[in-house]
Amino acid sequence: MTLQYRRQPLKTIYLAYEAFTTVFIKIPVWVIIALLKSWRPVPTRSISRTILVQLISNLVNVMDKTGPLTYEPSFRDLEDKDGVWVDPVSHLVTGELKTWAFVASVKPIRIPGYFFGTRIEHPANPSQKVVYSLHGGSYIQCSAHPSGVNSTLAHALLSKTNSNITTVFAIEYRLSATHPLIPSNPFPAALVDAIAGYNYLVSTLGVPSSNIIIEGDSSGGNLALALTRYLVEHQTTTDMPSPPGGLLLLSPWCDIGLSHDVPRSNSILKADYDPEPCGMDYAKEAFVGPHGMGAADINPYISPASLHPSLSVSFKGFPKSFICAGEAENLHPQIQVLKGRMVRDIDERVTYWEGKDEPHDYLLFPWLSPTWAATMKAISDWVSSI
Repeated sequence: MTLQYRRQPLKTIYLAYEAFTTVFIKIPVWVIIALLKSWRPVPTRSISRTILVQLISNLVNVMDKTGPLTYEPSFRDLEDKDGVWVDPVSHLVTGELKTWAFVASVKPIRIPGYFFGTRIEHPANPSQKVVYSLHGGSYIQCSAHPSGVNSTLAHALLSKTNSNITTVFAIEYRLSATHPLIPSNPFPAALVDAIAGYNYLVSTLGVPSSNIIIEGDSSGGNLALALTRYLVEHQTTTDMPSPPGGLLLLSPWCDIGLSHDVPRSNSILKADYDPEPCGMDYAKEAFVGPHGMGAADINPYISPASLHPSLSVSFKGFPKSFICAGEAENLHPQIQVLKGRMVRDIDERVTYWEGKDEPHDYLLFPWLSPTWAATMKAISDWVSSI
């Protein structure tokens, strides 16, 4: 997200140029390429799906230069009748997290959260499962708000999974930014906010930790892993909520470092057609902030799938976990590393699902995905086992 065309009138001029070239040049070229199976980036995809994935990828690339094309709610505001304010939890920020927060000048703040489905009132129903949702967006964009694109997942989890799930709670954690914007909210801001939202469910509303499933897609999957790790490693700390009953990881971004960004790797090659932001350098720089990319390579809270030889990472104590990946997504290699490490440490607690020929975060696009229904059925079966 280099944002070189974020200001007017350059933004309008650039968007007009992109619209013209997409309609009259890019789409015809994509159609020609898609006519032959051997020319398609993913040969087994249909012609229509090949073109649609290219369109989505192109749109993401445009927003990489202009910023969001539609209004996105700010974490500073509380919007929607199903929103609540979540208080900061300074007393739960301890150990290394407290040091990382000090280095990055991150302080706990009050943030919004949003209910989907049945709003929970205290005391919570002791038999009710609750999904705690952490949205994707590379830590630099998107929202927990019910109007956001990520709300597709919340609604799907309510309507397509086990009937015991009647509530999804999504936290509006702070987004990171860096130059040309004002640098703000680097790691561990999002983690501090995620802890506050989890504590709100457990300590304020009385939801048993064992009834909570932490869900995250893309960067939200990274945050879900970090939150779960923090709860597991600090469960003996006074007032710290216990770890959740389940962990649902959807195309998790699990290496924010550089170890998977090597020439001719699957990560690089697949980025050409996978609808994952191309401005990952910006997102990484914004998220890592003053800690530097060296820290991203060796910190298990940032890159639990890093291939750096100095990384020491364990998943012992993690709850039952469901990992979902698209077979053709650019994060596939690092997700395989994550899966291997989790299976190594918690074995039978790990369920893995792969959508054939699917791109990154494909559950956000049910109209595009031929494996969407089957994936949701697999998730429903897994939820029933918790």
